[in-house]
Amino acid sequence: MSEADVTPIDGREAQGMRGSAAMSGRSPASRSRRDLVVRILLGIAAASAIVAMLAIFVFLLRESIPSIRYNGASFLTGLTWHMGNLYANSYTVRHGIRAPIGATYGIWPFIFGTLASTLIAILIAIPVSIGSAMLITEYLPPRATLPISFLIELLAGVPSVVFGLWALVVLVPWVTTAIGPFIGHILGFIPFFRATTAGQGLLTAGIVLGIMIIPIITATTRDVMSQAPPDVKAGAHALGATKWETIRLVSLPWARTGITGAIVLGIGRALGETMAVLMIAGNAVGTLPKNLMSPISTMAAVIVAQLDAALQDPTGLAVSALAEIALVLFLITVAVAIPGRLLIARQARTRGGAA
Repeated sequence: MSEADVTPIDGREAQGMRGSAAMSGRSPASRSRRDLVVRILLGIAAASAIVAMLAIFVFLLRESIPSIRYNGASFLTGLTWHMGNLYANSYTVRHGIRAPIGATYGIWPFIFGTLASTLIAILIAIPVSIGSAMLITEYLPPRATLPISFLIELLAGVPSVVFGLWALVVLVPWVTTAIGPFIGHILGFIPFFRATTAGQGLLTAGIVLGIMIIPIITATTRDVMSQAPPDVKAGAHALGATKWETIRLVSLPWARTGITGAIVLGIGRALGETMAVLMIAGNAVGTLPKNLMSPISTMAAVIVAQLDAALQDPTGLAVSALAEIALVLFLITVAVAIPGRLLIARQARTRGGAA
């Protein structure tokens, strides 16, 4: 080999070669120990969320046992919620559990209020969120995308009590004078949609929850739609597809998995929202809503509203009943999340197979 065939090596390449040699000079036992430590740390980090969830479940189940024994299945189907006489010196006993005289615990109105307000929120949030994401990723110029995306993500960080105060001052009168009568005029032939003068109720709670989860669904949908393959979109345009046809046939199918995950996240946020709902839902206890604007209470809101009174119960059963409400809400949230994750996994496999 001649000197002309020798490629010179600059300083950076030489330093990299020396670093590689030094790394290769480490003993296999040292590298194995380092890998083991990294795997252990990553395993602890990955397991922490699962351990925390199991710890919460065990705590709620343990605290709920007295209420489960005392109420049985009537806890889920009962319509009356009353803690009884918390200051009497005598108690009733059922299944070995003491309770204040007159205590009755039924949470079906709270379950219905939670599910109904979440349904309204999702019906509002899904079209608005997907439409906003399509506008940002497909129609707006790049210089407008960043500030609008920033504002949407900023809206997601606004405390819920701020939404509640805004709704109490602005949205409640608007629902009373405009939205409620409009819905009643269009759908008043259905008894449930007949308008009343109440502004604090199911409809207001659903609207506020919808506004609160729009940023979550929008931001996630925008991220996944922006990752649609540009060559496929360009190919669709080259074949004569319009902008909307490209969105419908390329961008939305590509983002379907992410959109499903975003909706699941939004449902979880709506199910567990507390302060905003407590401020504008009407805090109805023991009654099912008679129409769309009737006052309601959700499971999360009733826990906060009733906790102070429950702590005055010398038998402790009222606190146990609130813990059982939290347990039911926890199980409902998990029941929503698990099918959502399974659907996401199925969609991901389908897209991978199609690819």
